[in-house]
Amino acid sequence: MQVGVIMGGVSSEKEISLLTGNEIIDNLDKDKYEVVPIPINTQYELIDRVRCLEFAFIALHGKFGEDGRIQAILESMGVPFSGCGVLASALCMNKDISKKIFVSQNIKTPEWVKIKNEDEVNYSKINEIGYPVIVKPNNGGSSIGIIIAHDEKQFKEGIKKALKYDEEIIIEKYIDGDEITCCMLNGEVLPILSIKSKYGWFNYDSKYDEDGAKEEVIELTDEKMKKVEKIAYKCWDSFKLKVYARIDMIVKDNEIYVLEINTLPGMTKNSLLPKSAAAYGLNFSELLDKIIEYSLE
Repeated sequence: MQVGVIMGGVSSEKEISLLTGNEIIDNLDKDKYEVVPIPINTQYELIDRVRCLEFAFIALHGKFGEDGRIQAILESMGVPFSGCGVLASALCMNKDISKKIFVSQNIKTPEWVKIKNEDEVNYSKINEIGYPVIVKPNNGGSSIGIIIAHDEKQFKEGIKKALKYDEEIIIEKYIDGDEITCCMLNGEVLPILSIKSKYGWFNYDSKYDEDGAKEEVIELTDEKMKKVEKIAYKCWDSFKLKVYARIDMIVKDNEIYVLEINTLPGMTKNSLLPKSAAAYGLNFSELLDKIIEYSLE
């Protein structure tokens, strides 16, 4: 089977996409697949390069990767592709819409507001939420453009920074708890990982630096594990997820808050999904086999 690995792209996460793509290429079983690297720099060069593919492995991140647009193009061309479909990708990419769905499904998520510019800020509402707050692009990933603001000065700086990456931004209550991530494969919950960043929170450097964070399988109490699994399955069903995804959460006391869902989680050597799969018993090559198998189903 000819498998094209689409990487690069047009978003601020292009460099991470290239790392993901090259890691996937290195680990795909060459005895099973004819692997074709497809680095792209624009949206327009995609169509001619994927037209004859038997399968497209999407290694893009951010805009024109996780937002449903490339999925729509591949679907319209009849090219099978990895991961979630158009609807799930679009919903999960938009943090404001995701959080509204969380609320509608009685899934706890940190309190938030969405704005398009600094003039829309309701400072009485921000004070009601209480500092510190997280300021981040509404559509984005890899913690790019995100800042934790502890006061109004940092808050205003955070707005300017986030608006460089997106037309809408989210201001979210900072929950001081334990970060965990729940990776799912074909609707099944894989081993839960705890995340302890040496930078205080799981920022860009934590995700991609060697030893930027300590990520290990965590043993939750039966009660918390049942809560996490229930939330994960509810997310899977509510967002129409398929094949694989990663759900990021914060545990504080006995409460579990969902931060966001990643429909194309990173697949670099430091990424969380391969680590969780390894704890489950799947090496990287086997994980890629499963993703292709479940995507074709």
